Amino acid sequence: MSDFSIFDGHNDLLSCLWAEKSFDGAAFFSGRDGDLDLAKCRAGGFAGGFFAVWVSGEPGTGPDPMATYREFPAIDAVRAERQTLEQIAILLRMERVRPDAIRLCRSVAEIAAARAAGAIAAILHIEGVEGIAANLDALHVLYAAGLRSLGPVWSRSNIFGHGVPFNFPASPDTGPGLTEAGLRLVRECDALGVLLDLSHLNEAGFWDVARVSGKPLVATHSNAHAVTASTRNLTDKQLAAIKDSAGLVGLNYGCAFIRQDGIKNPATGPEDMLRHLDHLLAHLGEDGVALGSDFDGTMIPNFISDASGLPKLTAALEAHYGAALTQKLCWSNWQGLLARVIG
Repeated sequence: MSDFSIFDGHNDLLSCLWAEKSFDGAAFFSGRDGDLDLAKCRAGGFAGGFFAVWVSGEPGTGPDPMATYREFPAIDAVRAERQTLEQIAILLRMERVRPDAIRLCRSVAEIAAARAAGAIAAILHIEGVEGIAANLDALHVLYAAGLRSLGPVWSRSNIFGHGVPFNFPASPDTGPGLTEAGLRLVRECDALGVLLDLSHLNEAGFWDVARVSGKPLVATHSNAHAVTASTRNLTDKQLAAIKDSAGLVGLNYGCAFIRQDGIKNPATGPEDMLRHLDHLLAHLGEDGVALGSDFDGTMIPNFISDASGLPKLTAALEAHYGAALTQKLCWSNWQGLLARVIG
């Protein structure tokens, strides 16, 4: 069995550290009851990925339980801006204290340098940009601070567009497309070199991005709707558009998004993940698929449990696909995509 380094499309560590009141990120280094900490990452080969900022409740309330929802309340813009900055500050403090362990990366070259130094390579991502106003001034400030990826919406509406609820079985075609502010956001992200994540965007919004953006279409943590008919998953028509743009989909490990019955049940095996990967590879090709765990943001299958269990997943991938394709799924496909978008 080979050892594989993993670059991951999505985790919610920063939001969880914020909710846990670990504002200096110390819990990541000392150990925490969650999917990601330094020891678990090193044990599992988790070497980099997209670290998301997500606005939710107040510190100490814990992450949202993510039961079945039909409609999410809007987030106050002032509170969203404050929480966005507070969560980004956690990553900056972590890097300042332990650059040997984690580094904020703004380019593929910086990811390679972090990997060579044995540090986790972190791409700063915002999931649902309620903290950015329609004038987009904050986008430019955050870009200067290191932001290189964002999802215009989470699974709730904001001034830019409309997210999909967590429904099964259901279509992702759940409402109108991007607003005028959302279209401006897409164009400005293209100009800056900020990746646009389509994972929580409804289908009309997806097609608006496809129409306006000149960059590869990317869903950092989504799966195949044909396999699991969740609103969070992508239709074959959407997959065809992603392939045509030389884009990429990162496999979400969330049990409810990969099980064919759509049930949130941790007794979910590698065969469920391989079923989605087979479908994604058939529609996107070997360069268009990667991993997007959603660690610390969703229910992870028991056979993985947390980042330390990633070798169990890579063993299943290698047995099914061979070492060369497994390496592409785990690392190099994300590097190729990021080179095409952020440089």
